[in-house]
Amino acid sequence: MPPGLYIHVPFCRSKCPYCGFYSVPSASPLPIWSKGVRKEILLYKGSFGQFDSLYLGGGTPTFLDNTTLSQVIDQVFTHFDFAPDTEFTVEANPCDLSEEKARLLRDLGCNRVNLGVQSFDDRALAFLGRCHTAEDARKALTCLRSVGFDNVGVDLIYGLPGQSLKAWMDTLNRTLSFQPEHLSCYELTLEKGTVFDRLREKGDIRPVGEEDGRSLFLAAAQFLGEAGYVHYEISNYARTEAYYSRHNCKYWEHVPYLGFGPSAHSFDGKDRWWNVRSIRRYGALLETGQPPIEGRETLTQEQMRLESLALGFRTRQGVELEEILFDPHSGPALSRMEASGLVKVVDGRVIPTEEGFLVADQLPLCFLS
Repeated sequence: MPPGLYIHVPFCRSKCPYCGFYSVPSASPLPIWSKGVRKEILLYKGSFGQFDSLYLGGGTPTFLDNTTLSQVIDQVFTHFDFAPDTEFTVEANPCDLSEEKARLLRDLGCNRVNLGVQSFDDRALAFLGRCHTAEDARKALTCLRSVGFDNVGVDLIYGLPGQSLKAWMDTLNRTLSFQPEHLSCYELTLEKGTVFDRLREKGDIRPVGEEDGRSLFLAAAQFLGEAGYVHYEISNYARTEAYYSRHNCKYWEHVPYLGFGPSAHSFDGKDRWWNVRSIRRYGALLETGQPPIEGRETLTQEQMRLESLALGFRTRQGVELEEILFDPHSGPALSRMEASGLVKVVDGRVIPTEEGFLVADQLPLCFLS
């Protein structure tokens, strides 16, 4: 599988209280970032061979003004080789997606937009600190279709404190009325260092209970499955295999990828490295001609195997049976997991069930000697 290219755009209108990704709610350092990304692109010019996916994530890529967005994309396509059928994804927020912006994305070659809807419940959106309403989300989805996008993904968040099953199903129903090709359903997590984490420490927010989270997850899996969507990764659903996120699959399948921008990660099949988590440090390093790398690690064979198990059990692809039975002590563990309904063996692969997805992080531990 060819490698993928990722560009991190660390800007937002406002910082959501649950967000643990590196981003800043200000446009003032945008010139530093823009100049830095173009310099970083030149540092890696010609490396990694031909790409077949390009992903602009954030932050909010659609926060960028049209000139900056065009300059960065032109630079990427000038200095790197892309396959004719490249999947080019841009993450977008409803409040930034005007018809002009949507048309620009099409003109720049984008063929897939991932829209951060999160909910169709205005009260939930207010709690999540989102800058858009349910009506804004509706308009954005309508706009994407009107300018010709036929590969649209929708991001949703569930497991909000006090969220009922009915409220979650209402959002899913409204989402499907737009017939998106892809859905990502993420349980709200109170990540370290976020506003929500601080509120949890003070006792002002309580995470959803394990049983409630389980019920919401399984209800979504059943509902979307009955609607014809393939549950191909714990949080991800696609109308058909053709609409799997090609770029994200590279992360789960240990395929090389190259990342540009502050906090972006890269992997060449053996070594993994990551950039500094600061726009100003990022720009300063590149001004001196240095790669803006914060750290690097070389994965051992054992680390590769552990990651292969951990990532494989997050997906419908599962793990090769031979990889499980590499350790002679794994046979009884596999039998117990099959009997418990957590995995099934299909065509030489160990595949997690819906119940298995719920404990995916624990499954690899059962096969470590």
